[in-house]
Amino acid sequence: MMIRIRSRDGLERVSIDDKQTTVGQLRSAIESQLRVPTHSQTLSTNQNLLLAKTLDDLTRFTDMLDPNTWISALNIGHGSIVYLAYEGERKVAGPVFNPAGSFGRKMTVDDMIAKQMRVTRQENPHCELVSFDRDAANAFQNYVNETLVFAVKRAGLMYGTVSPEGKVEVDFIYEPPQQGTEENLMLFRDPEEEKLVEAIALGLGMKRVGFIFTQTVSQDKKDYTMSNAEILQAVELHTESDLKEWVTAVVKLEVNEDGGADVHFEAFQMSDMCVRLFKEGWFEKEIQGEIDPKLSRMTKDVVVAGKDTREVDNDFFLVVVKIFDHQGPLSSTFPIENRNVPISMQALKSHLDRTKSLPFVKRISDFHLLLLIARFLDVNADVPVLAACVQAQATIPEGFQLLIESIASA
Repeated sequence: MMIRIRSRDGLERVSIDDKQTTVGQLRSAIESQLRVPTHSQTLSTNQNLLLAKTLDDLTRFTDMLDPNTWISALNIGHGSIVYLAYEGERKVAGPVFNPAGSFGRKMTVDDMIAKQMRVTRQENPHCELVSFDRDAANAFQNYVNETLVFAVKRAGLMYGTVSPEGKVEVDFIYEPPQQGTEENLMLFRDPEEEKLVEAIALGLGMKRVGFIFTQTVSQDKKDYTMSNAEILQAVELHTESDLKEWVTAVVKLEVNEDGGADVHFEAFQMSDMCVRLFKEGWFEKEIQGEIDPKLSRMTKDVVVAGKDTREVDNDFFLVVVKIFDHQGPLSSTFPIENRNVPISMQALKSHLDRTKSLPFVKRISDFHLLLLIARFLDVNADVPVLAACVQAQATIPEGFQLLIESIASA
């Protein structure tokens, strides 16, 4: 049976005989196969273990403290992930490599550049935490869970605010035109539509702060956090934004303690080295041949764990970000753009009828509704003004109200 072990060094595997294994025996297997002494290990099924900074933080993770506990009692089975924190240093086995500049071989300029391009793990993100508006997050995950049933991939661009301390708040998720399959996700970016989105965000006092995508049920059986294709797509969008606090969020299904499936959110930042390698053209963008999806291929050798290689474990490029939630200023009850069913004017009329007991500004305080209305307004003059009224919860000018009601009645 194979157990996946995630630590600060990335994702590794440990082989054990069968499910009738205790936590103590798993510790011994980790010591013999991964060279981490048992007395240095802290194990948990809780990924927050990897965010622990002090010994006091580590003592809070007690689910795998008793060495006599059967791992099956903790719902750990073949392919499960166990999180490991440990003291000290160790040498991590890396991919097969070709020595550059070794005896008898002349070093090229590329060899010398590679010696300077060292890929190491970044411990701290630039983003203190990311907090999701509950309604926005729920509208996204409900669709992928109940309609798409995590069979195909789905994505969105996250908008919100960034505090001076680096705390990111996501208040709405825009879903661009796209086509998802079991393994791939293609975004068909619409520049005109994105101009409207940016104008709404400007009026709301918000900006684009990240990228969110789903992983399918079939991907849960594979031993990576993000595939090489997902890394490429995420770092491209990160680089496009030039926002140091940019967040990439992953939504997937995970088996719970009762054997059922829960929707799970994870948040990361692409490491500074990942962004630099992408900007400087080191990533091989056309993924060809049989390459492990947990590895990203470089166009030239880089140094990883003291070895020259062109294949880098994707986990080296990921920096974990803490997740919180909040209730933001917008609702997310209006039909969402670019899904399977086109949005009709009847949907707008139904929404306004359903909310007629509320002040008009409250009735239109929904990004997806504002995006529909924005198609009938001047993107530079009208859209930011209307969005600013929503942001301030101010009275909507009569002209806008009449226009919106006439659109709904069309």
